Amino acid sequence: MTDQRGAAIGDYRAPLFLAWQLSNSCHCRCLSCCEDSGPDRGWPGELSRDEALALAKDIAASGIPYVAFGGGEPTEVPHFWDICRILHEGGVAIKLETDGLSLDDAAVARLQAWGVSCVQISVDGASAEVHEKVRPGGSFAGAVASVRRLAACGLAPEVVFVPTRLNLADAPAVFDLAAASGVRTFVTGPLMRLGRAAADWARLAPTDEDWKKTVAMLEAKARACGRVKLSVYPWDIREEIRVRRQSPQAMLLVVPDGKAKLLNALPFAPGDLRRQSLAEAWQAVQKAWSDPGVLDFIDQVSADPALLRHANECWEI
Repeated sequence: MTDQRGAAIGDYRAPLFLAWQLSNSCHCRCLSCCEDSGPDRGWPGELSRDEALALAKDIAASGIPYVAFGGGEPTEVPHFWDICRILHEGGVAIKLETDGLSLDDAAVARLQAWGVSCVQISVDGASAEVHEKVRPGGSFAGAVASVRRLAACGLAPEVVFVPTRLNLADAPAVFDLAAASGVRTFVTGPLMRLGRAAADWARLAPTDEDWKKTVAMLEAKARACGRVKLSVYPWDIREEIRVRRQSPQAMLLVVPDGKAKLLNALPFAPGDLRRQSLAEAWQAVQKAWSDPGVLDFIDQVSADPALLRHANECWEI
């Protein structure tokens, strides 16, 4: 029999990585935001500084090798850098997903000193007009400047492009801009039917045909460039849910109030790091993937994508 160890979520005593949404507050109010983040969208009861630092220490002690910060905008959380210091000193690799607007020279120097594994910056247009149309409150100039600042320090940033009908035509030009700015990877994928994108799906979602044509153009760009990796996420959100139903990732998703969810597309939050240890929350998440209510909801979503409107909720199991 082939050794299948590692193929199942239950093979690990701790997650292989932890995705941590520090806050739902953000500079921007992006039209495609999965989390419905914004300047006035912070959650009531987000983890306090003391709670967040205690969790960071637990993460380092537990042997989790990798933490990915998202949001909201993680760099705007006052204790973000203290969290990163604890993780770095504990040997935990760090990934940062950001709009780039807070990454001045001092911030980039910190990231460089800590050898941060990955910094992803969203650039959703080849001009300020397009980028700021789909990312209200954002800054095209600020995002591109941060990409170049990171590249100049050898941090090899990644640019993330989220496709909508409003900016799809800009994708090849954004690839060229990213390549000229020194990125290592251009990251994109189908628009996810979550948050604001789900609420405005008919207006925002590109057709399958237009998306396939865009991917083909990007693949040609990547071949011609030769030095920038093109990473295209293969699934839309319903396909990802179906895949994860069969083979859940060994991942723990922590949302701003400390709940531990199964997936950002599912409303179930079986763990609570305010009242559970990391190990207990991890066990609860593993168990929840076989819960009949969870499996039934996943089956319903396959037939009725409107149920994805519940994705940002936190249901107990």
